[in-house]
Amino acid sequence: MAIVSIGSDLCQISRVADVLERRGQRFCARVFTDAERAYCDRRQAARPSHYAGRFAVKEAVMKALGTGWRSGVRWVDIETLREPGEAPRIKLHGRTSELASERGIARWHLTITHDAGLALAFVVAESTPED
Repeated sequence: MAIVSIGSDLCQISRVADVLERRGQRFCARVFTDAERAYCDRRQAARPSHYAGRFAVKEAVMKALGTGWRSGVRWVDIETLREPGEAPRIKLHGRTSELASERGIARWHLTITHDAGLALAFVVAESTPED
């Protein structure tokens, strides 16, 4: 396996908190999947922090793909999932998944951290092994 690309993003938690306050469910429905919203909303005390982390993941994946919001990439097609006791993982949907396959990306590695009012996401896109 080889590294195809990397991506990172830094997001101010206070900015996400402001958007959640002003635009609420409209913003969340446009940017986050049902599973992401359920995960973040269960963490009321740190809700903006978790939303900011998932927003940063979406931006980091777009950077690793080299697309930004172009080429049919949609916010909700980049999903962060996390099962209890496991590390977070990325699941792609729709055209975004197709673009990753076209670029030879078979696996994603992800880390998210929150500190000092910031959320940081770092992703590594990896190819399949050569035969």
